[in-house]
Amino acid sequence: MSVTSSAHPLCEGRVVVVTGAGRGLGRAHALAYAAEGARVVVNDLGVGLDGTPGPDSPAARVAEEIRARGGEAVAHGGDIATTDGAASLVRTALDTYGRLDTLVNNAGFLRDRMLVNLDEEDWDAVLRVHLKGHFLPLKHAAGHWRAEAKAGRTPTARIINTSSGAGLLGSLGQGNYSAAKAGIVGLTLVAAAELARYGVQVNAIAPAARTRMTETVFAETMTAPGTGFDAMAPENVSPLVVWLGSAASDGVTGRVFETEAGRITVMEGWSPGPTEDKGARRTPGEAGETVRKLLAEAERPRPVYGAS
Repeated sequence: MSVTSSAHPLCEGRVVVVTGAGRGLGRAHALAYAAEGARVVVNDLGVGLDGTPGPDSPAARVAEEIRARGGEAVAHGGDIATTDGAASLVRTALDTYGRLDTLVNNAGFLRDRMLVNLDEEDWDAVLRVHLKGHFLPLKHAAGHWRAEAKAGRTPTARIINTSSGAGLLGSLGQGNYSAAKAGIVGLTLVAAAELARYGVQVNAIAPAARTRMTETVFAETMTAPGTGFDAMAPENVSPLVVWLGSAASDGVTGRVFETEAGRITVMEGWSPGPTEDKGARRTPGEAGETVRKLLAEAERPRPVYGAS
């Protein structure tokens, strides 16, 4: 029986790389792409929740799962937060399938601490896997697509980055994670602007779903129901990711989408609120008076995740 979900699969002929695809959201994305006809490079380093090495190869298991359903997939176990690992990820797609069409940056882990207890190593480790682990695969994929465009073969290329509500609003006890996820939004906006000339669209999602990370942090919210719609199933997020990674998303770039359960929201980000121009320099006291006046006219900020 074919792995594809319809007579006209949305991603037929496309080659898709998904990082952190051994479990959770990444696994759901990889399976969903395969169901829409894509050939998938399944990347996962196989580390634990805190980023330390794990005992098995989840990437190989997911690739085998896709092949068992009649699809095409290959596993990649490299560290995509290194230049060699990110380069080999792109090479794996090109050497195995002869092309690369979509990159889904999803890999990450947590090391939660309140800021006063957050070690430098835990800060660096989380920034490394989330932010550097987005940048390096993006850089190497973009280099390939730029070369294709300059050779007259402009691709229909897509990048989907993974931010978080923590990156958009902040989250108590997750200063490192929130900073990394906010950085991913900035990276997405710059990449969308820079890579458009090469036929590359870049978007980001801020998903809410049940994963190893969220099961620990939001245990009660993430519990699967006994019956009915499982709102926090990671599979609920994947349809948007698949569509964004397909040719059907033509013209959609530089956007951030919040998505969970059956809901999709276009996030509008920072935009100017109340303003006042004196036309001359203020004293500190005058600046304070102006700020108080403008804040009284402004919308109240949304609460930080975990704040009471």
